[in-house]
Amino acid sequence: MARYIHPSRKKRLIKKNKQTRWAPFWTVPKIYGKGRKVHPGRHTVTKRSWRRTKTKA
Repeated sequence: MARYIHPSRKKRLIKKNKQTRWAPFWTVPKIYGKGRKVHPGRHTVTKRSWRRTKTKA
């Protein structure tokens, strides 16, 4: 990657980083009910890591 990151590329990378975060903890009881214990990462649509998968940004 270049030393200077253009603002447009930076915005794209910021968006990609937000997409890989876990869902909020309160979504678990909302979806499954009170008793079920599920990891909130299951509700995150885009699963990506900087090691495993690269982006086109």
